Amino acid sequence: MQTILGASGQIGIELARALHRDYTTDIRVVSRNPAKINSTDSTFSADLLDAEQASRAIEGSDIVYLTAGLPMDTERWEQQWPVIMRNVIDACRVHQAKLVFFDNTYMYPQTAEPQTEDILFEPHGRKGQVRADIAQDLICAQTEGDIVALIARAPEFYGPEKTQSITQSTIIEPIKRGKKARVFLRDDTLRTLIYTPDASRALALLGNTPDAFDQTWHLPCDDNRLTFRDMIETIETITQQTCRYSIVKPWQLKLGGVFNKTLRDARELLPRYQVDNVFVSDKFKTRFPEFAVTSYRDGLNACLA
Repeated sequence: MQTILGASGQIGIELARALHRDYTTDIRVVSRNPAKINSTDSTFSADLLDAEQASRAIEGSDIVYLTAGLPMDTERWEQQWPVIMRNVIDACRVHQAKLVFFDNTYMYPQTAEPQTEDILFEPHGRKGQVRADIAQDLICAQTEGDIVALIARAPEFYGPEKTQSITQSTIIEPIKRGKKARVFLRDDTLRTLIYTPDASRALALLGNTPDAFDQTWHLPCDDNRLTFRDMIETIETITQQTCRYSIVKPWQLKLGGVFNKTLRDARELLPRYQVDNVFVSDKFKTRFPEFAVTSYRDGLNACLA
């Protein structure tokens, strides 16, 4: 059996579809309020902050995918992520389940330096430190032989349905509703984004490739990176309509954070929007040359459909 922890998010939903389509129909979907994604799925309600519930959710699993997310709340991240990771590691060890951890890049330097799997962690802010700490906890558990695991890391998302990210909520969704888009800080820096269905297909592939474990992988992205200006121009060619946007300045974001906690909690991520973001997924593409990466144009077209 393959189990998805955090199956109600977009990555978890698309992962269940990919697993069912390509690998197995024996899938358990786990969240606080789980719902079947495929007709053959089994559901399990669990709070991963509770060690006993986490253990029961994982019991009987061969492969476990940790795709759970938390709201953009710094204090909550600091309090809850270490507990979730420890409970999942302990449960995987007890039940001899392999773990696939879907991770982000918050612990990486917020510079224009190309990001490979070997880049050193340099977290900028408290949420980045949390992500660095829990990734290191998992790496230590692997090194010590406690569990068999892999880390699958992705940059910022974009995609269909209920995908959530800064780019999705400030650019793609407003344009889709006929409203003015907002670009954070600059519209001329290159961005690396991952299309959520690609991320989930790649997770399923890694989880079902025995020699992929005990490693960190960058999930595959289109290397023909766009600036936000390029992205908006691409959307204009797709929709055959002019798209309005404004560039939000640093002082505006700082002022907005006074009144909006979500924006305030996201502030530590802003330096990455001032420079090119070059997330390199060559390792994955070399190991899995048959994997088809969705182009930005095709992905944006699907988002706007």
